[in-house]
Amino acid sequence: MPEKRYTKSNLPEKICAACGRPFAWRKKWERDWDNVKTCSERCKGDLRRKNRPG
Repeated sequence: MPEKRYTKSNLPEKICAACGRPFAWRKKWERDWDNVKTCSERCKGDLRRKNRPG
């Protein structure tokens, strides 16, 4: 079965849950792409702070 091969011109994209900007697939997210919700560590922290009670 052939692997999914992406070129730079057709990488999958998502919208960041924190900042709302689009971001493209990265090799380091290869195994966990379905669970990636933010474009960066900073946005990940911002999202956590926003969802924190109190």
